[in-house]
Amino acid sequence: MLIARQKRSENIAEYLLYMWQIEDTLRAFGLDINRIDEQLIARYNLDEATRKEMREWYEGLIEMMRHEHVTERGHLQINKNTLSALADVHNQLLRSPRYADYTALFYKTLPFIVELRAKAGDDKAGEIETCFNALYGVLMLRLQKREISPDTELAVAQISKFIATLAAYYHKNEKEPLFDDDSPVN
Repeated sequence: MLIARQKRSENIAEYLLYMWQIEDTLRAFGLDINRIDEQLIARYNLDEATRKEMREWYEGLIEMMRHEHVTERGHLQINKNTLSALADVHNQLLRSPRYADYTALFYKTLPFIVELRAKAGDDKAGEIETCFNALYGVLMLRLQKREISPDTELAVAQISKFIATLAAYYHKNEKEPLFDDDSPVN
């Protein structure tokens, strides 16, 4: 909760990856709030009010996961909404001639996205989600201390640069809109 709040305000891409990790963490604990309280929340040296707030946050996420039927796999709607908002900004950036640097970076990243989507089989995701799937997959491999091929490292480095740029534009747009209000969003 505390980390999520900080990441949300500082870097939307890190926030989304963190929230995906939280979803998987809750699944690993069997969505059991008592286990989460004893084995996760208790590790933090928190005052009682913050501990209670953190427990309630986890309980709320668990309830949403159950309600949205993502207890075994998939993502919460709040995380899908974040991904959708990022995709909206991405599409607006691509449509605007003012952001040619972004468009060039996207087209430099696109071959990696196409290759990843080809490997996804029937489970095709949009361009931005494909990037996040790649980043999250490599994050999980690193946490498991598994080897990552040089080709994958190269792809992830390019995707990371692209997503970091998108995240920066996303936050700029939150502070002061970069696009006209009447511009269509796809």
